[in-house]
Formats: sequence, structure tokens, C-alpha cells
Amino acid sequence: MDDAGLNLDALMSAMGRDAQRGAEALRLATAETRTVAIAGMARAIRSQTQRILGANAEDQAAGRAAGLSAAMQDRLTLDAGRLEGIARSLDEVAAIADPVGAVIAQFGSEEQKHRFLPRAANADDFWCQGFSEPGSGSDLASLRTRAERRGGKYIVNGQKIWTTLAQYADWIFCLVRTDPAAKKQEGISFILIDMKTPGITVRPIVTIDGGREVNEVFFDDVEVPAENLVGQENKGWDYAKFLLGNERTGIARVGASKAKVARIKQLAAMERSDDRPLIEDPGFREKLAAVEVELKALEMAQLRVVSDERKRENKGRPNPASSILKLSGSMIQQRLTELVMEVVGPYMMPYQPPEEGQNESAFGPDYAAAAGPAYFNTRKVSIYGGSNEIQRNIIAKAILGL
Repeated sequence: MDDAGLNLDALMSAMGRDAQRGAEALRLATAETRTVAIAGMARAIRSQTQRILGANAEDQAAGRAAGLSAAMQDRLTLDAGRLEGIARSLDEVAAIADPVGAVIAQFGSEEQKHRFLPRAANADDFWCQGFSEPGSGSDLASLRTRAERRGGKYIVNGQKIWTTLAQYADWIFCLVRTDPAAKKQEGISFILIDMKTPGITVRPIVTIDGGREVNEVFFDDVEVPAENLVGQENKGWDYAKFLLGNERTGIARVGASKAKVARIKQLAAMERSDDRPLIEDPGFREKLAAVEVELKALEMAQLRVVSDERKRENKGRPNPASSILKLSGSMIQQRLTELVMEVVGPYMMPYQPPEEGQNESAFGPDYAAAAGPAYFNTRKVSIYGGSNEIQRNIIAKAILGL
């Protein structure tokens, strides 16, 4: 590692055995356990970083035990926001990689299964999702990206937006319109596109937290082999609903929220309010306890959904209960970032992403650096995967029968 910035391989080595075990588990993962391994790596990075950046002697000793020099610990302090970004990116990888594998396994051809699933399980291919378009967000079926069949290939033209980590992706799974004369839900197909294909342009969108994790993707006469069509032509809407059902179950992120609760308790014990630890403040404890109760209820609901999935006869259709998990999970994640903001107070305000060559000390507690970016970034959770308003409509119609 040099002074120009963090090298991920060196970082993973420095983060200790947990992250290394996560990387090894990822290499050995089956399609079913791949997402768990990636999410585990994200948790390991967060856990070890928090220990290194901690303020008490025990945490500092943990940093030394991990083999990090004082200079390296200072560098990690300055890059606390970036480390959280790495962990968030791993969360995004887990959320994206799992649904497309499930779609290929359920609806893909045998050739597609043999071609894509082993590579996905080994993390040889990184996928991004090409669903949303300008003017086609919650009303996804109104998408306008066209795929015209010409002999043994499709010619794709159009634009996707809010495409997470497209700048790093090897492949993109896209919803495209193959029959413009059909009812909008019935003229859509699900197609797999190599991101190295000529005619694809990726343009980053800088988000409110300074990140560049989402992008616009443009397709100009992109040639895609016809064998990259998943399932039947014009049946892509059914496959998209199946994918979104799986994605929404993952968006609940119970494990990540439980880790966040534990971290909030740790930080609230360090911060003081009215000359006592913030964790002893009755008002703060009440708000934290309320979130914990909701999180426990969400965990039980998620376990029931997973258990019921094994008994469902039509596994090709989405389980509407996933909308409950997405709705509740997203609101819990946002409330937890609000509690972190309450803990760090004004110290989240002056955060600036580290610039190359910057050597100034961080302002305020080390752990405050990522609070602001995390708060703003988590606003998206109630939008992606189908906005929470759409989830309420699904619940009302498919579960309550209203």
C-alpha cells in the first residue's frame, strides 16, 4: 500500500482473519451460500474497522494485535468513510448477485446455467441490474429500451439509470422491450448483456454523500447474441417479479441491522449527555428499544418466509410477503442511521471525503466520519427494489385482498 490510497488486497490482509476467512468462503461458495459469504466479508470489514478506530485502550490494543502500525491506523482513520463505502459496496454485490442467479437457475436454459452459475458462485463475474429508466422507476413496465431481433442477435438501444456499480460490472441483466405493440407488461424480455460489448457507455452519477456507486448506462446499437435471452421472449415481466421478490427478502438485511444496533449501543456508552453516558438517557433508550423490538419482529417474519418458501408449490412466482420484509427492513435501516446521527451530533457535519495527499487529522471522534454519508446513502433503501409506496399497494392487494 502506498500513500495514494487504500489497496483492497492489502486492506483485506490487514483486517485480520475474519475477512480472510470471508474471502476464502467466497471462493469456495456454492450458488446458495455465495451471498452469505459476501455479506460476511462486509460485516468483517465493519467489525475490524470499528475496533481499530475505537477510542478506548482495548480497541487500540486490538488494532495493534491485527498487526497495524500507528501510521496505518492513522490512515484508516482518515479513510473511515471509504472503508464504510467498501462494506456498503459488498452489501450491494450480495444484493445484486443473488437474484440474477436465482432467475437463471429457475428460468434459464441448461446452457445458461452451465455458463453463468458456476462463474457467479466463484465471483468470477460481477453483475449489475438494468431495470430503472428515466421516467420508468416505480412504473417499471413503461420502460422504453428496445431490443430488436435480427437473425441470431438482438440490437439493443436505450438507457438505464441508477445502475449500481455498473462501472465495475462484467455483465448486466436487463429488461428490454421486444414487442412494442403488446400490452406494456407483456412485451418485455429478460436479457443478459456483456458490459464489454461495443456501444455501451457508463456515466457515473455523484450522489448526495459524494459517492459514485450509481450510474447511467447507454446502449447504442448494442449487439447481443439471441442465446442470451432468459426464458421466453416477452415473458420478462414474470421473471422480473420473481427476481424482485427475492431481492426484497434480501433488502430486509436483518443481520446488518443487528450489527448496527450493537454498534449504536457501544457508541452511546462512550458519548455523554447531561454529564452521563447517552445510553443512560431515557428518551434515547426508548427510541433504541423500539427499533430493537421491530427488528426482532422482522427477524421472525423473515424466518417464516424462508421456511414457507420450501413448501410453496409455485416457486416461479414471487412471494408477496417479501414486500413486508422490504418495507419494514428499509424503515428500520433508516431509523438506525438516524440514531447514529443522534449519537455523533454535530461531528457529522464537517465530514469531507479524503483527497489524495491529504494528511490532516479527522475532526471529532473517528467513528463520526462515516455517519453523515451513511445517513444520506440509506435514504435510497425505501426507493430501490420497488418503492415503499409500491410495497404497500402489493401488501394491500395480494395479502389483505383490498
